[in-house]
Amino acid sequence: MAPKPIKGINPFRGQDILSVKQFDRENLRYLFGLAEEMRIIVERVGHSNLLQGKVMASLFYEPSTRTSSSFIAAMSRLGGAVIPINEVVYSSVTKGESLPDTVRTLESYADVIVLRHPEVGSAAVAAHYCEKPIINAGDGVGEHPTQALLDLFTIEEDHNRVDGLSVAMVGDLKYGRTVHSLTRLLSLYNVKFYFVSPEILRMPPELIEEVKQKGLEYEELEDVSQVIDKADVLYVTRVQKERFTDLAQYDAVKDYYVITPEIMKRAKQTMTVMHPLPRVGEISYAVDADPRASYFRQMKNGMYVRMALLTAVLGRA
Repeated sequence: MAPKPIKGINPFRGQDILSVKQFDRENLRYLFGLAEEMRIIVERVGHSNLLQGKVMASLFYEPSTRTSSSFIAAMSRLGGAVIPINEVVYSSVTKGESLPDTVRTLESYADVIVLRHPEVGSAAVAAHYCEKPIINAGDGVGEHPTQALLDLFTIEEDHNRVDGLSVAMVGDLKYGRTVHSLTRLLSLYNVKFYFVSPEILRMPPELIEEVKQKGLEYEELEDVSQVIDKADVLYVTRVQKERFTDLAQYDAVKDYYVITPEIMKRAKQTMTVMHPLPRVGEISYAVDADPRASYFRQMKNGMYVRMALLTAVLGRA
């Protein structure tokens, strides 16, 4: 089932957030303006009571540090309460409870459910059975819409624009749901893509076709040195061991790319280096001190964007 497009004065009120395909440039402007307001609230007073009396259920079937904790922090800073279920091994799921029954149970207690699940399309299934809003926090190798939102927010913040940028996506483009969602969001703008990966981890054909349909320029490459001096944004991803059934294949590509200070010498002084984290060696720790390293700013921006999204979805914007 296709997710509903987001329209209206507060276009997010009561909406499921399942896919970046729901977004257009107008509602992105609305959301990012709200995220800037959230930043001001946090920097000036640390918290707000905008969501006092509201409850968020955080239902994670896969491990998470940043997404889970930033959603919890976002809800807490807005005065709301959280039901955290971050280890389903300790829940009724281990007794055989289905996803529909789990979300139906949680909607009895919560006003919004944030869901991470290993199966593609699981968030849409949950939304079908649940009357309360579902926010997709990652569905297998499918999408990760809130990560893409914070990534785009960071790009716009770092460059004061999106149109006209060249974006290089590096690493695991086959299984990386973050690059899938970000590619779709960036396709709303006039950008050029460089897809840099080993042959076995190329961007899925359906994503390439979507880029073509938008009439955007793109190149598929294997060597990051071919684009390091051209990119305005270098978006690096880890090779995800958990997505491989053949560990020999994983071992062959796990160290394919490493961004080092030597490589960075060839990059634009205005370039942004991004990573959804966690990293497992793709970016040298020596790069952290480079002002172009934006991955920890990304994480902080994630809280502001998720604060904005929760406020809007729950009708308090």
